[in-house]
This record gives sequence, structure tokens and C-alpha cells, in this order.
Amino acid sequence: MTSRRINISVRRRRGRESSFTKTTRVLMAEAGFGVLLLFCCLFSGLVYYINSYFENGDKAKTRERPNFIIILADDIGWGDLWTTPFDGTTPWLSMLKLEGKRFTDFHSPASTCSPSRAALLTGRHGLRNGVTHNFAEGSVGGLPLNEMTFAQLLHDAGYYTAMIGKWHLGHNGFDYYLGIPYSNDMGCTDKPGFDLPSCLPCEQSKHSRKRGGCHSKIALPLFENQTIVEQPLDLWDLTGQYAKAAVSQIFTARNRGQSFLLYVALAHMHVPLFHYGFLNVTEKDAYSASLSDMDSLVGSIKLATEAFSMENTLIWFTGDNGPWEQKCQFAGSSGPFVGRWQTSRGGGSAKRTTWEGGHRVPTVVTWPGKISPNTTSNALLSGLDIFPTILSLAGVAPPSDRHYDGLDITNVLLHDSDSGHKSLMHPNSGAAGQFGDLQTVRLGRHKAFYITGGAEACGGGSGKPELHDPPLLFDLYKDEAEGSPLDPTSEEYQTVLKEVEREREALLWDIATDNISTADYTITHAAVPCCQPHNPACRCHRVK
Repeated sequence: MTSRRINISVRRRRGRESSFTKTTRVLMAEAGFGVLLLFCCLFSGLVYYINSYFENGDKAKTRERPNFIIILADDIGWGDLWTTPFDGTTPWLSMLKLEGKRFTDFHSPASTCSPSRAALLTGRHGLRNGVTHNFAEGSVGGLPLNEMTFAQLLHDAGYYTAMIGKWHLGHNGFDYYLGIPYSNDMGCTDKPGFDLPSCLPCEQSKHSRKRGGCHSKIALPLFENQTIVEQPLDLWDLTGQYAKAAVSQIFTARNRGQSFLLYVALAHMHVPLFHYGFLNVTEKDAYSASLSDMDSLVGSIKLATEAFSMENTLIWFTGDNGPWEQKCQFAGSSGPFVGRWQTSRGGGSAKRTTWEGGHRVPTVVTWPGKISPNTTSNALLSGLDIFPTILSLAGVAPPSDRHYDGLDITNVLLHDSDSGHKSLMHPNSGAAGQFGDLQTVRLGRHKAFYITGGAEACGGGSGKPELHDPPLLFDLYKDEAEGSPLDPTSEEYQTVLKEVEREREALLWDIATDNISTADYTITHAAVPCCQPHNPACRCHRVK
């Protein structure tokens, strides 16, 4: 079923983050706390009244079901977080790890934006939900309307639902929305962020043109609900706007006496990178500055839940895919998951690929009094699991007329079980092969590739797409860098291959017999968001 789009429509980053000077680090910290304190103080005068108001039945009603905050980082690398004992760049995310459970073998459902987000929201692979590749600025379609997201189901069950950030799926059905309808590089701004190649400011006319990977005439819009409130938006002010909106929506849900879902899809760490506008950060430190900027936003959200006494709140932080390595110094780190077999032959091994760097993402979940603090799980898990898990915790049943790919991991979260997926399929995400096809299979400690290549690396090299029959098979416990495939003649290879083929064939048959959807990928210039379609340029700014 098709849907109609509501018009909201050479070098890898070396090692860890670039080091700041002591002065810059202090400024970053002060800026972060300044943002946090500002928004908490705006509402602190109301906290006593709110808490008193809810002391009776309304307070019990609010707390009988958990609140959910899902924070999705964009293009973040597994090696960007929690790989050193203490990193002053991300103190709030470090605090989440200390207070919650970190997952070391957690995977995004796809290795690029729209498919990963659609799968996360529906608990279904792109071959089921219809979203197998990215939507464009002028796409008339989006996530098919017969697909049910956890946001819709929670709303129907009485939750207040709000979304802040990048949507990239056409129609948006939240009670409140503030954000960008697609990636923050899919339009120009007057003050561009850090990107490769560097992009120019917007030109003063509305005719679409793209030069050297940069948009020069499609101004990047900021929507509030279905209205464009700023075009082009100010990247350097975006974190503050998102923080203010997040705190406001948590307050709104509290004031209404409803449990809430807040889905925050960050622009960080996608290019163009941005950070606190008053800091003098060089290109060398741009990624670390943006990472710290993201951390301050996470801190704003966390402090708001504490300020408004929302203890019964689960926070789930994860990523939509791995780093975009062709952006070189403006890309994150995959840590040890470098896809050495591929990089030794040319080409990338992160975003858009099915190498570990493309889909293994940093993930942590906190829930005070429920999830054991400062714990780690090595269970094989996926963003597909968010859908069934939060519905289960909320006591909401998903539609029974379709099949799902995610697991309810309540026991992993609450009872320290390490029981995850027996197998996990990684869809083709734009590097090689047909979009959405499941040609990479994880089975326990092993991983099989039926296709490789096709992604651009830092410096411009691309490995040629290559089919493998029999597939390449790696033992990730012994070879996390994916450098040396097993010998196809070995007994281990033959034993594992039989199980890989059984798992893959069973899933493909299940999909073939399922209730599946088809997304409309039609593109037209008339669908490009413009706040003043009859004027020479799309420009509008609300009074702040």
C-alpha cells in the first residue's frame, strides 16, 4: 500500500576524538551546563506546584505506566562512546552508562537513514514495511500508512507522544513535532556547518540545484507540527531549540497527567557538523565539539525528567547506523570494527555497508530502580527490538495481522538475561546489491556475506561490488576486524553454512508469506518544502 506524504516533507577519523585544549574543554562544559540550567530554571518555579497537583490520583495515574524516551543519534560510530575509562567530552552519556545497561553487540536495523528508522519504529525489516532506501527532499511518499509505529500504538493506548528531530519518513503522526523532515545536509543554510566538501551558504532563489554534493538553493526547513517556522534554519541554534522543546514536552505530558513517549532523532553526528556557536573550534576538533554538543542535549533531557520527578522513565540511547567514513575527519570511529577484508581491497566498511562498522552502534538503556546500574550485556540485539519491548512494558499489544523481526528483550533489561537473537539479518543499504535484500547473516559468533563492496571510503576509493557463492564467513569472536574469512573447506565452515542457509531461507519464506507494504518513492519538485512557494526564495523566520 502506498502512502501520501504530508508536506513536512586520505583518512578515517584517527583513534579517539581530537583533543581539545584545556580552555576549550572548560568552555564546552560551561556551555553545556548553561544550556541545561537555563531550561530547567525556566520551569523550576512550576515544579512545586506540579508535584503538589499530582500528589493525588493524577500522580498515580501518570506513574502506573512507564514513560519512554528514545534518543537516536545519526551516523554515530561504535568507537565514539565509552571506549576509554573517562572521556570529558560526553559526561552525560557517561552518566547514562553508569546508571544503566550498556549493550556491546547492538545493531541498527539498516545501515542508512530511512530504512533504519522505519524498521526501528515498526519492528519490521524494510522488505516487510516497504522502506528499503532513503527518501528525498521531493519525495511524495514515506512510511506506508498501513504500517503501525510504536508511537501510534502508544498514542492509541493513551500516551502523549512527541517527536523532536529528523523524521525522514514522510507522514508524521505524533501529538507534537519539532524538527527537520530529513537529513541536515539535504538543504542549505546561511551559516553552513563543517562538511566535506565545504558547502556555500544559501543562494537567494528557490530553484533546486545541487553542486559537488552540496545544496545551494533548497533551504533547510524547521517544522513545528505541519508548519515551517524557519527556513533556512540556523544549525548553530538547533541544539538549544531541541533542548527547549524536549523539556517543554516532558512538562506538557506531566501537566496533562499522561504517560509519554518522547522520540528524539538527533541531527548529531550527521554532517554538516555544528556545535555551540560562540566557540572557536577548528576543523580538527569539529567532531569532538559536535559530540559534546549532542551530549549537552542528552543532559538537558535527563535533567528534565529528574526536575519533574519522572522517575518511572526509561531512556534508550542508540544510533541509526555507523559513521559516514567518506567524510574523513568529520566522521566518527568504528572502533575495532574496521572491515579489514574490504578496506584492504579498497572501499568503505561503515555506513551503507553490512560490515560491523556500518550497523554496530553504541547503545545504553537506563530506568531507575528497574535496570541494574553500571552493567554490560553482550547479547546479540537490534534496533528492531525497541518496538516489541516498549509495547510490552506499556502493556500494549501490536497488530496481529503481520509478522515482526524484533524481540521483546524485557528479560535482558530487567533480569540480566543475555538471551538475544539466534540470528540477525543485515539488509543491503546502498553500497552493493538490491536495496533491502538480506544478503548478510549473523549467526551467533559467525557472520556470512553473500555480497560486499560498493561504498566510498575516505579519499574516494570504492571497492567493486562482488557476489560470494559460497559466502565469506567470519568468526567475530576471534576476528572482530573481519579480516580473515574461514576456509570454505573446513568442517567449521561447512557446519555453520548449513545453519546460516536454514536461518536465511526461513526468514525469506516468512517475509514472502507476510502482510507486506510498498512505499511510494515518487519524487517531484512540488513536494520540496517551501514556506513561501510564490516568492523567489523560500525564506521565513519566526519571532523567538
